[in-house]
Amino acid sequence: MNTPYLAIDLNKIEHNTRTIVELCNNNDIEVTGVTKVTCGHPQVANAMLRGGVSSIADSRLENIQRLKKAGVDTQLILLRLPSLSRIDEIAKSVSVSLNSELAVLERLSIAAQQYGVVHDVILMVDLGDLREGIWPEDLIRIVTKTNKLSGIRLKGLGTNLACFGGVIPNVGNMNRLVELASEVEQSCNFRLEWISGINSSGLNLIAAGDMPERVNHARIGEAILLGRETTQRNPWPDTYQDAFILHAEVLELKKKPSVPVGIRSEDAFGAFPEFEERGVILRALLNVGREDINVEGITPQDPGVTILGASSGYLIVDVTNATCSIQIGDTLSFSLNYAALLTAMTSEYVKKHTFLDDGRVQVE
Repeated sequence: MNTPYLAIDLNKIEHNTRTIVELCNNNDIEVTGVTKVTCGHPQVANAMLRGGVSSIADSRLENIQRLKKAGVDTQLILLRLPSLSRIDEIAKSVSVSLNSELAVLERLSIAAQQYGVVHDVILMVDLGDLREGIWPEDLIRIVTKTNKLSGIRLKGLGTNLACFGGVIPNVGNMNRLVELASEVEQSCNFRLEWISGINSSGLNLIAAGDMPERVNHARIGEAILLGRETTQRNPWPDTYQDAFILHAEVLELKKKPSVPVGIRSEDAFGAFPEFEERGVILRALLNVGREDINVEGITPQDPGVTILGASSGYLIVDVTNATCSIQIGDTLSFSLNYAALLTAMTSEYVKKHTFLDDGRVQVE
């Protein structure tokens, strides 16, 4: 296989999905699978659907269009706030979007009427994480105006936590979301379909039995794809953490000093890296670099391999203590965190190989 590449195990993604969906469904919470870290990969989305998610969400319109073109048959949700410059595309391509700005909702209303559709919206409320969302004191005013717009249907109320500010979902902020939803329902005299309270950071609250009953929708990506909750990045029970593995090829293998020789300045990225004196070591240069991956987010699967650093096009590792003999042309494998997976999926230079149910490999 050409390198570098990501090996994507669809069976493990489906298994992880079933585990997360079962937990949520047992607590009357519907799950939307989030594919944004995989750039809307259609086979990943289908694995999530086989595992039981009810819909798919992505933050990029291009990814949603990719899913539609590939025939992914489900409700598709735009997870990022719509931009005014692409309102027409959104009205045509997406059935549900997250919103917080009245000006955008007004334009969505016009576009939806032009195309003869009803566009569902989830109004996002900011409960302290300071990413997207309406500040609670402004909510009823915006809801009232939203309900007067033709072509728009208020499907639910949502919030986003543990992303920008790292605020953890807890009983207090989830109850506050439920209170706000009740205020919306009383002011508009109808019941919201979704109270969308959590992402992968809310699994501990659900497992502890502390999630308020009215919270009935979750948007889950990382816990399914990487098998981790996102408050401490701990592995989630009965999930795989290795559904995605990066493989890179050894281009050079030489014994060299462990510390640079000569007068030093900043490196190519403006940093001044430190080096540990370990004498002469066996160093391997691999065909992946900072142009492709978040180097700080990958971990060698061989415990005897140590990452020394990277340039734009090379990953430099110490293989002196590798558990097996390394040769030119060999591939080394690495697990990835969320940031590393995002960059690897985004890079056009990293091939994506999906492992199908019958054992065959499909190359993207």
